Amino acid sequence: MSNTMQYRGYTASMSFDADDKIIVGRVLDIDDIVTFHGASVGEFETHFHTVVDDYIAACEALGSEPERPASGRLMLRVSPEVHAASLKAAALSGTSLNRWAEQALKAATRRSTKAMPDASKATRLRNKVTRAAQTAR
Repeated sequence: MSNTMQYRGYTASMSFDADDKIIVGRVLDIDDIVTFHGASVGEFETHFHTVVDDYIAACEALGSEPERPASGRLMLRVSPEVHAASLKAAALSGTSLNRWAEQALKAATRRSTKAMPDASKATRLRNKVTRAAQTAR
């Protein structure tokens, strides 16, 4: 049994709120906060589809791409020199090339995220639009 649901490439968590007797959901694996609920599985599924469709429409209306969950697979094309140097660096560190590249990408991501303090501005704006669309229902 899975406590998730899929729609248009997005995954939603499902948890039961015993106090309110509803199923609460949140779209997973994206930075934007998209939540919803339903009194039954059918209603939960309908609301999940609606919030995903509204999220995508809100992003389009704002002129930005909706965030998509990452698959964890990344294909890179690099020069043979970079490839060879990366293989050597991975071997010297005692890790696989995949693990070494993951660590290098993680470190580079931390550095560039610190350099972009306004990177989440579009995310906050999309959240407002998504919440407004949910409230209007």
